[in-house]
Amino acid sequence: MRVLFVSAEVAPYAKVGGLGDVAAALPRALADLGVEIAVVTPKYRMVTERAGNLTPVATFPVAVGGEVRTCQAFRGSLSRSEVPLYALGCDPLFDRPGIYGEGGGGYPDELERFAFLARAALDLGPASGWLPDVVHANDWHTALIPVYLRAELAAPARSVLTIHNLAYQGSFPRARGENLGLNSVGWQLVTRGDQINLLQGGIQAADWITTVSPSYAREILTQGEGLEEVLRARRDQLTGILNGIDTVVWDPSSDPHLWAPYSAADPSGKYENKRSLQTALGLAPADGPLVAMVSRLAEQKGFDLVLTAFERMMALGIQFVVLGEGDPRYASFFRGAERRYPGRVRALIQFSEEWAHRIEAGADLFLMPSRFEPAGLNQLYSLRYGTVPVVRATGGLSDTIHDYDPVTDSGNGFTFTDYTAEAMLSALSRAVRLWRSDRGAWRRLMVRGMGEDHSWAVPARQYCALYERVLAGRIPRLTEP
Repeated sequence: MRVLFVSAEVAPYAKVGGLGDVAAALPRALADLGVEIAVVTPKYRMVTERAGNLTPVATFPVAVGGEVRTCQAFRGSLSRSEVPLYALGCDPLFDRPGIYGEGGGGYPDELERFAFLARAALDLGPASGWLPDVVHANDWHTALIPVYLRAELAAPARSVLTIHNLAYQGSFPRARGENLGLNSVGWQLVTRGDQINLLQGGIQAADWITTVSPSYAREILTQGEGLEEVLRARRDQLTGILNGIDTVVWDPSSDPHLWAPYSAADPSGKYENKRSLQTALGLAPADGPLVAMVSRLAEQKGFDLVLTAFERMMALGIQFVVLGEGDPRYASFFRGAERRYPGRVRALIQFSEEWAHRIEAGADLFLMPSRFEPAGLNQLYSLRYGTVPVVRATGGLSDTIHDYDPVTDSGNGFTFTDYTAEAMLSALSRAVRLWRSDRGAWRRLMVRGMGEDHSWAVPARQYCALYERVLAGRIPRLTEP
């Protein structure tokens, strides 16, 4: 079985969020199961700089609408793997400083860039001689792949579309859709009022749709960012498969970023990491729990709740560290909190892989009060690092974090349901009370989370079974009316 996995991001070469992590880790896990898989991504400037030796393998024309551009395909491999990585080059579209433009707001020609990626990924097979059985598209950037396959191409490949975040749909003015070269069937799939919506088209055209957690798959049928009806029409071909994490990169026993290694068998090094983190960040070595957030500074992540409850949070006697960049309102608030609570609050308004690892290792509690969370990775990193999660029960957080029950001494974190500052504060208060009152129970809770398996092994088997199901029988190809 040959699978072509197409993504706008692939870690560590080109990454903005969790999509890049998935595009690197899942194909590696699938290859371990014997799937013949290759990954396709644009040859951004940063890919050229970071991917090492890329060998040119093919040059071919790519027609999108009335414009024909030249694509140069280069071959390398995923990090720590022999899985082929194809970087598709077209300098006028991809040789730029960032993936999505300044601040992630998108380049003016975003539609043309990712329409080219979709068409070029499909043209790569004939040009290189490597023809896939399944093409796995990811998010709106590659959602035109199933549209092209079903409505226009005579290729035999099946398609799977994974929705990592439904909030981003690839919506553009309808007039710009004329640049896509779609026939009437494809046009019908992507048209939404006076807009075109690439994700809508992909959902309607794909042989199968997946999301990144079972709970998110259920939630989007009623809270689908305007696409509820489209999703409900495909509910029989919609599956939620929980994301895993890279357990080599995220391993406290061998993590090169940490001050001291530790494990579930011997977690003593975690306390050394806490003291070292406090020293490095200028926090007082106080006897209180250290609460952390590592996140994009955005309302989706629940920062409005944190701002509302912040003074009451600090009244619990905690220390607080936040790492991330994004909305200036939140950045300004946390910089002010540093001044109001010297030695107790530290805000690192940046993204740093090194500090993300160090904070996970040094914190006692990880706060994740998301408004919605398709899958979530940080709660899984936290479990692996013995940092007890406090989360809102939504999406993938519902599937992975189970509320602590003091009667049965079960659970792996603390959860709340209502999206209110009071509900969040109540869950955090319960966690702080346990930390202060019963260190034995706390250690058991911590070690229990560290012992859970959230690797990609299980999700990879589920995706492999899904590919086989899709190959066994697919929905009919659409035809011109």
